Parts: sequence; structure tokens; C-alpha cells
Amino acid sequence: MTKKNNLPLRDSCDRKLTDLRISLIDQCNFRCSYCMPKEIFGKDYQFLPKKELLSFEEIKFLSNAFVNLGVEKLRLTGGEPLLRKNIPELIYDLKKLKTFRGDNVEVTLTTNGFLLQQFTSSLKKSGLDRVTISLDALDENIFQEMIGGKYSPKIVLSGINAAINEGLSVKVNMVVKKGVNHNQIIPMADYFRTRNIQLRFIEFMDVGNSNQWDAKHVLPSEEVVKLLNRKFGVSKVGRKTASEVAEVWNYSGGGTFGTISSVSKPFCKNCSRARLSSDGLLYTCLFSSVGYDLKKYIREANFAQSDEELAGNKRVLVEKLIQRVWDSRKDRYSEQRLTYKPKISERKIEMSYIGG
Repeated sequence: MTKKNNLPLRDSCDRKLTDLRISLIDQCNFRCSYCMPKEIFGKDYQFLPKKELLSFEEIKFLSNAFVNLGVEKLRLTGGEPLLRKNIPELIYDLKKLKTFRGDNVEVTLTTNGFLLQQFTSSLKKSGLDRVTISLDALDENIFQEMIGGKYSPKIVLSGINAAINEGLSVKVNMVVKKGVNHNQIIPMADYFRTRNIQLRFIEFMDVGNSNQWDAKHVLPSEEVVKLLNRKFGVSKVGRKTASEVAEVWNYSGGGTFGTISSVSKPFCKNCSRARLSSDGLLYTCLFSSVGYDLKKYIREANFAQSDEELAGNKRVLVEKLIQRVWDSRKDRYSEQRLTYKPKISERKIEMSYIGG
């Protein structure tokens, strides 16, 4: 096992492993064009069978292995994670994990917000540190175009209000797609600015193979900042740590917003995130084409039973595999997207499969 003074792990580019994003399910009740377009993910689309999903015991086992190797933050994603039953129970157990510094691990959740209102109380009681809600428009027609469905944004806003009233820490993510929802930047900014909720503007990215990405639909974060500066006046704060994905900005009248600029200002050199798919594959980049199967190592026998020696052996095996994968990590896709020519066999994993 890795000695604590060597933690967190560092890859071949000297990037730490401090964050793990865990997809709980590959299904979602939205069909967002940039993630799970309805033309591809229709009624006949074959999602993972339930037996292939990691159980909560397996998620806890693997999370513990990652935390032992220096991970300090766990983010639960999907698909839509709240479609998975008993999420608060999983969060409660994950919050018991201790980092190598002796602190409780940070556990956060990313959701589309549709089911959030009914879960806010139990999520708060579970110890959840923060919830991030995806919302791409306030205008109902534009919202429906973005999510590929007939739901109203009012449902998501009600979930956000419920989370705030419950005392949960909240952030909101808006994917900006030029020509579709860019006229919602000012209304969204004004709505969340006046409520002191941080809204983060995300550039439209070429994740997966299905979202018909085209650079002409990318509105660079620099342009977003110019718009907001003309309307409200803004000043740059920057990143709290180098590995944070968002640059933070202040509004002159109070409140903050963030920009996530994977296309125009790639931040690969400081990326500290690994991703675990809902069926137990480890990915070292959002734009990966190859995963490493961790599930097979923990399904050879039932480690959750009383055989502590077996569980211990499996933990060592899994931790060594994680360390080997991270040691050899060289991913820099966003920095290379304009020059990299993938092979036909190198199809990127869909975002709905490993989370954002």
C-alpha cells in the first residue's frame, strides 16, 4: 500500500489524484442535446442491466481504495443519480471515510434537479456537502430544446429553492450553446446573482460521439465575461486551487459566478480527477476512449462477507491497479483537441456514461 507521505498519487505529468467522480447510473430522465440526445438515446436504447451496475457496497469499497490513495473529494453523478434508490444512505456511509489528512472526505452531488425537491431533507441529513444543479435556461421553450423534453424549468427552480431552504450548499451549472441558449446568459446571471447562488457558465464541449459538436456553437468564456461586465460590472477572483475547474468572478453589486473553459482555455495541466463509471470502469479523462475494469477484481468473491483477509487482499490489488493506471496517465485531450487525430477505434466515452 502507498505510504501516506507519498499521497496523493501523481501521474506522469505530476498531476495529483484528489477527486473521484462516481457515476451511479447511466440513465436519465432528460435528453440534453450536449449529453444524451434523444435521436441516439431513444426508447429502444439499451442501458446497462441492473446487475451490471456497481452495488452500494462495491461503490463504498472502491471509494475507500481511492481515499486510501489520496482522494479527498467524491462527486456522485450519472446519468441522473437521483434515479438510483437510497442515495442518502450511500452518502451517509461515504461521509465516514477519512482522508490521509484525517478529515472527512467531501461528498457532493450533481443532478438535473427534476427530482431534487423530494430529496432535499434526506440529502441534508446524510451529510452531503454540496449539490450542483444543471440548468441551461429560464425560458421554457429554450429549456425544453436544451433538455429534449417537455418539462418546465420551474420544476428545477423549485428543487433549487428547496435545497437552499434546507440549508444545502448549492451551485448551478449552465452549458452555453451558441445559437441555442446564449440569450439566456443575462437572465440566468441576474436570477442567481440576486439570490447569491453561484452560477457557472460551461463552454459546449465535444464530449462523447453523439452531441454533434461544432466549434461554431462554442461561445468562449471570454465573451460571456464581456457580456456580464457590460451589464453588471465584474472583477476576476481566479481559482481557489490550481485544480479547480472554474475560474471565479465577482459581480460589482455582490455575488459570484464561474466560467469553465475546457475549449478556449484548457486546464489539463492541473486536472486532478478520475472517473468511475456506473459499471465499475476507471477512466482518467472526460474524453477517454479506454477504461480499466475494477469491478472484475471485486466480483470474484463476495468481499462484503466476514472474510477480512479476502477483502484485504482485494483492496491491495485494487489500490495497486489504480496506482499503476494513474502513474502512467498522460491525458491532455483539451489541449490537443485541434491537432489530435483519433483512430476509428478510439471512440470517446459518452458523458452520460461517466458523468460530466
